[in-house]
Amino acid sequence: SIKGYLLREDFQRFWDYQRPDFAGKFLDNWVTRALQTDLEPMKKVARMLRSHKPLILNWFKAKGRLSSGAVEGMNLKAKLTMRKAFGFKTLKCLQIALYHELGKLPEPDYLHRFC
Repeated sequence: SIKGYLLREDFQRFWDYQRPDFAGKFLDNWVTRALQTDLEPMKKVARMLRSHKPLILNWFKAKGRLSSGAVEGMNLKAKLTMRKAFGFKTLKCLQIALYHELGKLPEPDYLHRFC
């Protein structure tokens, strides 16, 4: 709908703020407007943003110097490990594979040498 599109476009201004207090006021205002619509997906996003507001405003406190690159890298490694572990029969085996990949745990010595 047009309302949803306009709300989404308006929210992009949020990232232009420099100060967390102004960004917080904009976020509060945007959430109020989104909750007053009859668009349930927008209401769901607005409630999620409201519940995570302090964490979102941390980005402004860090002045944009934080990057989610490290987290995204870990997520990619976890997804690749889960894809490799597709044939594992139990959740425990998958957990062990994730611990080894993400924790850089040493591989066990093999009892047999492969040429």
